Amino acid sequence: MTITRVLATTFAVAALLLHAAPARAHAFLDHSDPAVGSTVQTSPETIHLWFTQELEPAFSSVTVTDHSGATVNDPAQIDSSNKSELDVKLKALPPGTYKVQWHVLSVDTHTTEGDYSFHVGGK
Repeated sequence: MTITRVLATTFAVAALLLHAAPARAHAFLDHSDPAVGSTVQTSPETIHLWFTQELEPAFSSVTVTDHSGATVNDPAQIDSSNKSELDVKLKALPPGTYKVQWHVLSVDTHTTEGDYSFHVGGK
């Protein structure tokens, strides 16, 4: 193979790599309210979860459980003005630690899931 052919092949491969369509990432939890691992003084009415991509409402869910594993939330809803925000209304929560588990499908058709805890009460 001649040097010209090697350079031409190298240039062609480099051009293809530079112009390739960017890969779309999955929807990961960006931040939440109440925040991950936080302590709030009173029971929040709603938990807000913000993700790094827009979500598919029919395939995205959140479950909030107390120390005994009992579910303490209503079904999650995608915020109508921000498709990357998932909100879930809560029952009145007594002091304690609560686990938030989420499972989402992003518009790029990838699923992700995770969990975190927060605490209600002044400890």
